[in-house]
Amino acid sequence: MSTESVDVALQLTNVSRSYRDGETLVHALNDVSLAVNRGEMVAITGRSGSGKSTLVNLAGGLDAATSGDITVCGQPLSGRPADLAVMRRRTIGYVFQNLNLIDDLTVIENVALPVELDGVRPRAAQQVAMIALKEVGLEDTAGRFPHALSGGQRQRVAIARAIAEPQPGQRRLLLADEPTGALDDLTARSVYDLLSGLTGDGLAVVVVTHDHELAAYADRVVRLKDGRIEHITERSQAPATVAELLAGDSR
Repeated sequence: MSTESVDVALQLTNVSRSYRDGETLVHALNDVSLAVNRGEMVAITGRSGSGKSTLVNLAGGLDAATSGDITVCGQPLSGRPADLAVMRRRTIGYVFQNLNLIDDLTVIENVALPVELDGVRPRAAQQVAMIALKEVGLEDTAGRFPHALSGGQRQRVAIARAIAEPQPGQRRLLLADEPTGALDDLTARSVYDLLSGLTGDGLAVVVVTHDHELAAYADRVVRLKDGRIEHITERSQAPATVAELLAGDSR
């Protein structure tokens, strides 16, 4: 039985990820340990190549660690591929950088699709999808297609798909890779508010971002450098200005 706290949604312990690029061995992540609690928003920052996307891909079970242990709500991200797939569908929500919405499906069909893939009948899956769309304020777009939406609306659809859950409380961890990278400032702020608000029901949110305003919304900011944790900033120690965050990442 795991001794991990019930409040810990994501635990990385001495996690490393290496791969070969031709003759070169690349250490994308080096001995990283991090715990993310339920109801907490954590921002992962750092320069390009620092290991941000590698960390979130490992946390979501989209890639495998070379060494170390990763658990989500006390369950290891290892073992049979079928078991891992079930955990990804039910416990972990993922907002991809390119959104991965299907153009030929309506908004509600996009959100319902992962729920259907988990064995829920189409009508019930769409009911679940509508609940998620209401949570992100897009229930009136359910019958539209992604190409008819604004960038911010498409981002919200992607978030709705990531949080849709047949059973309340089933989704414990939301991972978002650069969720505001293509949005204007005003739209990005609405996404910041949405992601931050999702933690109120105990969801843990981990956001990879170059956006220092988004990072300032987080309870903690984890700065990576060369695949290692360089610094963790608690909200009580949060930089007073975006300029201070920028200065930290430029070091």
